[in-house]
Amino acid sequence: MRAQFVLSEIGVGLRRNLTMTFAVIISVALSLALFGGSLLMRDQVSTMKGYWYDKVNVSIFLCNKGDAEALPKCAKGAVTAEQKKTIEADLEKMDAVETVTYESADEAYKHYKEQFGDSPLASSLTPDQMQESFRVKLDDPEKYKVVATAFAGRDGVQSVQDQRGILENLFELLNGMNVAALFVMGLMLVIALMLIVNTVRVSAFSRRRETGIMRLVGASGFYIQMPFIMEAAFAGLIGGVVACVMLLLGRYFLIDHGLALSEKLELINFIGWDAVLSVLPLVLVIALLMPALAAFFALRKYLKV
Repeated sequence: MRAQFVLSEIGVGLRRNLTMTFAVIISVALSLALFGGSLLMRDQVSTMKGYWYDKVNVSIFLCNKGDAEALPKCAKGAVTAEQKKTIEADLEKMDAVETVTYESADEAYKHYKEQFGDSPLASSLTPDQMQESFRVKLDDPEKYKVVATAFAGRDGVQSVQDQRGILENLFELLNGMNVAALFVMGLMLVIALMLIVNTVRVSAFSRRRETGIMRLVGASGFYIQMPFIMEAAFAGLIGGVVACVMLLLGRYFLIDHGLALSEKLELINFIGWDAVLSVLPLVLVIALLMPALAAFFALRKYLKV
């Protein structure tokens, strides 16, 4: 009987404040969709870092004849065969180095033509203008400075470049977007909490007669509060379900179909459905607890039970 009464009161409350309840659902849905999206973005960046950092190399570019005339680092002339042997031997001795691959000027010219053959500059380049290099695979990409310190400034070495630096700007951009999404999510959560508190206040005020009667007949404070708390929790749960649907549709249309980014950006290792599904329970729990707790603390002040 008590359960039936509580459920009936929930239905009455939702119907009386339909507009505000709808606003709560939308704000909770948007804020939690942004929250889930931020978590997925963080996982995506971590996945990309793990994937690409494992593949990038440290490149040691060697001086050629053109560099000897233009760059102070190569003032002693183009790299000699003896210097190349010494550099390669020292690289192979280093514990941080996993593999060393030598790329000749002819090979560098061939790779350049394959990648940038349509560029106007490609037709004016010759193999002797390309730089020889050693491509160094590290067992830990974080140990780049060990190689850079050991070989930067050596005779015959024009520069030492970490390919990871090329990716840092991309990851910084993605992290910046994630921070912006978290900021908007926080703003939306504040708005949702304000709406929940106001909805509870209006609902409590509109039913002050019923709650007064319940006090007179000896109903406990928790029993009087329960319908209001469950109204807020129910509205939040609907918002959480909507947020989950938005996340699933976003993954489906952005990556698999619609924009089909997985087909257009084959070099990016996108997160799978398992990552998306793992976020949904957390979204639902927050959607249920956040409005319920907000309503509970609001009732302590406004319902005076």
